[in-house]
Amino acid sequence: MTELDIDTVRLEREGGIARVVLTAPERRNALSVDMARGIVDAVNAVEGSDARVVVLEGEGAAFCAGGDVSMMVDRHEGDEPLEDAVRHVVRDTGRAVRRVAECEFPTVAKVDGPAFGAGGNLAIACDIQLLSESASIGFGFRNVGLAVDSGTSYLLPRLVGDNVARELVFTGELVAGERALDLGLANHVYPDDEFETEAEAFVAEIAEGPSVALRTSKRLLRHGPDGSLDAAIENEAAAQAAVLDSDDHAEGIAAFVEQREPEFEGR
Repeated sequence: MTELDIDTVRLEREGGIARVVLTAPERRNALSVDMARGIVDAVNAVEGSDARVVVLEGEGAAFCAGGDVSMMVDRHEGDEPLEDAVRHVVRDTGRAVRRVAECEFPTVAKVDGPAFGAGGNLAIACDIQLLSESASIGFGFRNVGLAVDSGTSYLLPRLVGDNVARELVFTGELVAGERALDLGLANHVYPDDEFETEAEAFVAEIAEGPSVALRTSKRLLRHGPDGSLDAAIENEAAAQAAVLDSDDHAEGIAAFVEQREPEFEGR
C-alpha cells in the first residue's frame, strides 16, 4: 500500500515492512530540498504505526548520489545568498539524515548502486547496510571542494573508527564489495543477481522479530556508547521492565518451552 507519493519520495507499507523509496532516478536520486523533506515526512508517517522495520532504497541505478550538484551550480552562477545554502545543509539535508538515524524502528539501507556524500550518510544513518556487488559508498565531499556535512563527522567515525574515517574523507574513496565489508560500511554484500532475494529475506527476518524488544534494544544501543557500563546496565534494567510485560515475551517463552518457532505479533 502506497501512503506517500510525491515526485521524489514514495512510502509503501506491506505487513510490518515500511519502504521509503527515493524516486528521482533521472538525477541519480540526488538529495534535493524536496527529497530531503519527503524523507522526513515519510519517516514521520511511519512513527507510531504497527511497522516493524523501515527500508530505505533508491529507484534506478543509484541509491543516492548525494547533494544536488545542479543547486550548487545555480548558487555559483546566480546570486543565492550563502546563508541560504548553509541553511539547506542544516535544515533540509541534515534533518533528513538525522530523522533516519532517530527512527524508532530498525532501519535497513538497501544500497544497489552508488551512495555518495550525503547519500552515503543516509545509508550509514540506517542500522543495517545491505549492498549489491555493484554498489558503493563514499564520502567524497572533497571532490567538489567541500568539507563534510550532514552528519559525516558524527556517523562515520562511529561506524569505521577515527583513522579509517579520516582516510575515506581525505581521499574521497568510493568503497565497494569486500572492502566495504572489511571496513564495516556494509553488513552484507550480495551478488547483483541475488541482491533482491537475499536483501528481502534479511528484511523479512527482522520484520518477523519481537518488535517491541527490538525497538527498545535499538534505543539502548544508540545511547550505550555515550555513558558508563553502570549507566548502561541501569538503563537496560529499566527498559526491560516494559518488555517483560509484552505479549511477544510471553510468546517467546511459550515457544521455547514448546520447542517451536515463536510467532511474534509486535505487541
